[in-house]
Amino acid sequence: MKVGIIGAGAWGTALSIVTARGGADVIMWSFDGMYKEFDNVDMPHNIKVSTNMSDIKETDLWLIVTPAAFFRETMRKARKYYNGQPVIICTKGAEYSTNQFMSAVLQSEIPECRDLGVLAGPQFAAEVAQGIPTGSTLAGNNNIIVAGQEALNKLYINPSDDIIGTEICSVGKNAVALICGYNVGAGKGENERAMMFTRAWNEVLNIGLAAGAKMRTFLDLCGIGDLFLTATSETSRNFSAGVAIARGDTPSGTVEGIFALCGLIAHAKNLGINTPVLIEMKEKINI
Repeated sequence: MKVGIIGAGAWGTALSIVTARGGADVIMWSFDGMYKEFDNVDMPHNIKVSTNMSDIKETDLWLIVTPAAFFRETMRKARKYYNGQPVIICTKGAEYSTNQFMSAVLQSEIPECRDLGVLAGPQFAAEVAQGIPTGSTLAGNNNIIVAGQEALNKLYINPSDDIIGTEICSVGKNAVALICGYNVGAGKGENERAMMFTRAWNEVLNIGLAAGAKMRTFLDLCGIGDLFLTATSETSRNFSAGVAIARGDTPSGTVEGIFALCGLIAHAKNLGINTPVLIEMKEKINI
């Protein structure tokens, strides 16, 4: 199997490593030829790093791992090299300018794509690269499930047909992690933090159900599994960003939780869902 991976940040590199270990030949596209290096982890010999996007044309599967902020632009460039492959979105987030989730962005930029899936779950990149057991939800049709399980055979994969639910969980956990980090940074009591955590996730759940998601998805790896990892760990970028914002500091790097808040609130408004906790957090960070 030959797998094209678009994006060479921490998560893209980790997925390249785990896919190569599973026996696939991997072509990892990098905008500038750079990729994330992990301590004590050697790059498998069957990974090719390329700055030429045309190299991913003759592959059996695409994994898209570019940041949400650059997702549309990258998919627009990738379209001319698309050759009917199943495409698995591994980016978690919402587009800031449109509030669209990544599946909608991809469908608008590569409308001929018929086999589209979403991978999400409790996945810290460094642990995946190190080979530490990791599980993920893979949502999509049968072609997506078969191709994804073959390529990602070193991960525990829980198949699902609920793409919108998987995406909303992925976006929602970033927003909730930001809120949890903010409450810690602001010195809130543990009772209050637990209350706000629960209320925020209930708002995400209500948005999902109104959008047609399945309740079961929110209890899956992409739901409570990813929420537990992201919203309770200081290693989480969104959690640590929330702490920084509460203390008056500027968070480093791209904070997907901020885009997630905006996207969720916009979707909630369109669906007639009340989200006071999400709105309060948006007001606190002045976006």
